[in-house]
Amino acid sequence: MKFDIVTIFPKMISSSLTEGVVGRGIQRGLVDVSVHDLRDYTLGRHRTVDDVPYGGGPGMVMKAEPLAQAVNTIAIERGQPDAVILLSPQGQRYSQAEAERLRHLNHIVLLCGRYEGVDDRVRDVVTTEEISIGDYVLSGGEIAALIVIDSVSRLIPGVVGDPKSVEQDSFSRGLLDHPHYTRPATFRGVGVPEVLLSGHHAEVSKWRKREALVRTLDRRPDLLSTATLDDEEQSLLNQIQKEQGS
Repeated sequence: MKFDIVTIFPKMISSSLTEGVVGRGIQRGLVDVSVHDLRDYTLGRHRTVDDVPYGGGPGMVMKAEPLAQAVNTIAIERGQPDAVILLSPQGQRYSQAEAERLRHLNHIVLLCGRYEGVDDRVRDVVTTEEISIGDYVLSGGEIAALIVIDSVSRLIPGVVGDPKSVEQDSFSRGLLDHPHYTRPATFRGVGVPEVLLSGHHAEVSKWRKREALVRTLDRRPDLLSTATLDDEEQSLLNQIQKEQGS
């Protein structure tokens, strides 16, 4: 799967691609990431990527021409992308479902905004969609682009060593994950739940399902409206809600 990232801070991106899940995916040839310096696609010798806003106001606005030229060049040199995504607070809220959708594309271009924003004509003639990673303000789209690449890459078979780890991730089925424990059996007076020490696999599985449901109901009940539950989980959820009087 190919990703192309257009940014005015290429080192900010490149330095984050050598470690962890994405780094392993690149090393294994499963993920192909190319980083492009937006200033390389400017026209003047000053390599200007921004200008003052029409109508006045604070800050600077990213120019449309360099972003359009970058995408055109990528299409020629790396192939026509399936999606050109602007990372923007005005975009569709990013979710695990969105990561799953993007996973089925072959080539994605990510445009990292900066300053007060991007000339709106980029939305009209360059991008295919916009994505927001949450309701808060970042200095630019670079961190958001890395989040998209990481979340999509881990869904590619072979990138994560154990595929069951991906299947059981929080949000993979609309639930938060169950609690995890490792050695020692007691830490600062707090012990590991006895069921996890029992060796009874069916009971462990049932406990984990129940705890995932309890945690989701407590912290993110909104997820349950679209969660995919098996018969045992649905029965456990009914039991939990009855116990809680909800």
